[in-house]
Amino acid sequence: MGFVKTRKTSYSKRMTQEEELQALREELQAVREENVLLKALVAELLPLREQVEGLKAHVKQLEKRLSKDSRTSSKPPSSDGLKQRPRSTRQASTKTTGGQPGHPGHTLAQVPIPDEIMSHRPHACEQCQTDLHQVIGVIVEHRQVLDLPAIRLLAREHQVKAVCCPNCHHLTLGGFPKEVSAPAQYGPHVQALAVYLHQGQLLPVARTCDVLAEMCGASISQGTLLRWVQQAASRLEPTERIAELVTQSRLLHGNETGIHVYGLLHWLHVSCTRWLTHLSWHASRGREAMQRIGIWPRFAGRGMHDRWASYDAYPCAYSICRAHLLRDCAALAEQDQELWAADMHTFLLDLHAATQEWSTRRVPAMAPIERDEWVARYFEILAAGYAAQPPPLEDAGQKRKGRRKQSAAKNLLDALLPRVTQRDKLISKR
Repeated sequence: MGFVKTRKTSYSKRMTQEEELQALREELQAVREENVLLKALVAELLPLREQVEGLKAHVKQLEKRLSKDSRTSSKPPSSDGLKQRPRSTRQASTKTTGGQPGHPGHTLAQVPIPDEIMSHRPHACEQCQTDLHQVIGVIVEHRQVLDLPAIRLLAREHQVKAVCCPNCHHLTLGGFPKEVSAPAQYGPHVQALAVYLHQGQLLPVARTCDVLAEMCGASISQGTLLRWVQQAASRLEPTERIAELVTQSRLLHGNETGIHVYGLLHWLHVSCTRWLTHLSWHASRGREAMQRIGIWPRFAGRGMHDRWASYDAYPCAYSICRAHLLRDCAALAEQDQELWAADMHTFLLDLHAATQEWSTRRVPAMAPIERDEWVARYFEILAAGYAAQPPPLEDAGQKRKGRRKQSAAKNLLDALLPRVTQRDKLISKR
């Protein structure tokens, strides 16, 4: 047979046809066994490959999380550590340093009536050394030093006296003021300072107690401080009044910040205007807490938030916080190399500078031609962003309920697209 002649020289010419067939059968069987082994290995490698892809995605997600700082996320600057400080988004100003022309200034001024006067007069004539103690001097210059007095506790003792009536000889006792209820206690000024440091300056409980002990010798316990805070809160006007006024405002800012309450994660919901701030904590960050607090369900003005989806459940108008948008764009540009995000970051800064200039000139509204140029630039960046996104993957197997998961870039684009319809401002600053 022709194929026998083309086989390798490993087969001997003296081999019979049956021997050659037997050798081919054995070789075919070995190939089949190797094929079965390869299939088994492929079957084992496929799950491992999927696992490796999943681990790669997880590692990439962790790397993104570790690379976030105060400029690309909502993390505070104190969490940046000792690494290189993030670049500031502020652009260099062309103005000179110091006070600008027309600035009123805040130079420290002298008080008209000082609390204490210290005279500095010479004791002898600097020329002939004549004694000048009995000679009346004239004030030629005066300076003032504004300082704090020595901070210490002032002990004011209340004494109840008994007075015997000279007529009927009845012994009548005086009475302590209502607020003096213990043999020794701290007065209202110490209590006010403690509450101010803890609530106004946001010092922790332990540090507030340390400050009072070191500054004025008032050694109070943490329980005493918390009791004073509760007493001060009970004297204030109910917070429902603040919530009512906040609800009636034209512009409302909303945010949620994680806090720990008795070691458990809760959320501090902030609703504030230019003059009022309403704080309320809840175990939920989303709509359950907002319904319970009751501000956003009643609000009918324009809300400013950070793209948290729970706000979209309420019918008021919305704007996105510019600071959050800048951080989101910076994160996409640096971590995912999204070029359109860098362009959007620059666009937002340019738009903010333009609005500042319009405000300085007291221009009520921009010219239609200039507005159209900003809108066109905005849409060009969005179009480039959508074009850079990969096509959506087809769902394998059973379809999941709800919205399909999208990338952070796609979510940001979808949030930016409808904002151009806002006629008053493209983007509002928080």
